[in-house]
Amino acid sequence: QVQPVESGGGSVQAGGSLSVACTAPELTSKACTVEWFRHFTENEREWVPGYERDWVALFRSNGDTSYLASVEGRFTVSTDKDKDTVYLQMSSLKSEDTAMYSCKICFPKKDCGSGPQDCSYGHGTRVSVSS
Repeated sequence: QVQPVESGGGSVQAGGSLSVACTAPELTSKACTVEWFRHFTENEREWVPGYERDWVALFRSNGDTSYLASVEGRFTVSTDKDKDTVYLQMSSLKSEDTAMYSCKICFPKKDCGSGPQDCSYGHGTRVSVSS
């Protein structure tokens, strides 16, 4: 099972922009979906079972995207096929966007249209927005 690696993130003032990346071998050519999640924690730690994780955005292999209502218009998913990377570009950031951001990738066992998929999460990368 391929595990994605997140990168980017960091600290920014409210109103600023930041981008986080999700990378894995053959991610943009073979993955069915790439989803972004975030969880809120007082400590800089990766997500562990038991912590609630909020869904943020979805990218499908056909190019469709969807977003959490509170980030719609501010966050955008984009891809770089040469780097097998999916980005979550964040703008007009708010303090409430401060969180650990992780991506979930799903590859088909057979094809994306039907059947089971292999899914895995990365460890996450932290985004901190100061007001």
